[in-house]
Amino acid sequence: MKRLVTFFAFVLLLGLLSGCAEENKETSEQEETTKQTLKIGAIPDQDVSVLSRSMGEVAEYLSNETGLEVEYVPSVDYAALVTAFERGEIQLAWFGGLTGVQARSLVPDAEAIAQRPRDEEFKSVFIAQKELGLTSLSDLKGKSFTFGSESSTSGHLMPRYYLMEEGIDADQDFNGKPSYSGSHDKTYKLVESGAYQTGALNVAVWEAAVAEGKVDTNKVDVFYTTPAYYDYHWTINTLEGYDSDVKQKITDALLSMGSDQQTILDLFQTDKFIATKNENYEAIEKVAKQIGIIK
Repeated sequence: MKRLVTFFAFVLLLGLLSGCAEENKETSEQEETTKQTLKIGAIPDQDVSVLSRSMGEVAEYLSNETGLEVEYVPSVDYAALVTAFERGEIQLAWFGGLTGVQARSLVPDAEAIAQRPRDEEFKSVFIAQKELGLTSLSDLKGKSFTFGSESSTSGHLMPRYYLMEEGIDADQDFNGKPSYSGSHDKTYKLVESGAYQTGALNVAVWEAAVAEGKVDTNKVDVFYTTPAYYDYHWTINTLEGYDSDVKQKITDALLSMGSDQQTILDLFQTDKFIATKNENYEAIEKVAKQIGIIK
């Protein structure tokens, strides 16, 4: 009888342990299912492999600093990133000045939170085949020309604005309609190859290309540099469904990058990120409306 009681007690214990294990498994599965992944993106303004590397390392860093699951999601073009941000599919994005303004016009509570020091005084460069001997923007009349992406601040918006200031109509005064290369690196390659005589791109990409020997300055070179303006920055979405302190955690993580994260910072051609705010980009919004890019 005693053995029988012991046997039933053992069976009961196994049943309880099995039930607990199953319950823990279900809880774990539920937590895994409901766990959010913070998705970050960036405008595809340069070589895809370089961009994927830099943003992948940013995702890993943010995950370590905030305890969140963070994933980089590539975008096929500038407009796709703005759309994904509007839909809430991207929670944090590395925008140019114009795309940031476009995104925040669609998500009014989104905030520009960080930028590189150089983005307070960013510039575009106009390049030309060296044999042409151009010295001023007025020399561009009658030449073939390529911008970068149509949604690029430094590769289209501001260059077009400075052309207008010089009295040049980009749609009328070139040899044919201007092209849109899609990215800054493609712009200098098109001019270098002779596909287009002239073009405009962001100064950081140009300087990096020259330093790394990616462009032949015997064939193509800068003949005009624009005045300064605000440009690239991180913009954070409204983060619906996240804890109230997540936005601050992400902001603090970006602003605290230092020598330990220099590998990441080098990919952004900077030594740190500094704070910024939406108001810094009001001038870009004004120009975009003046030109008709933003209604």
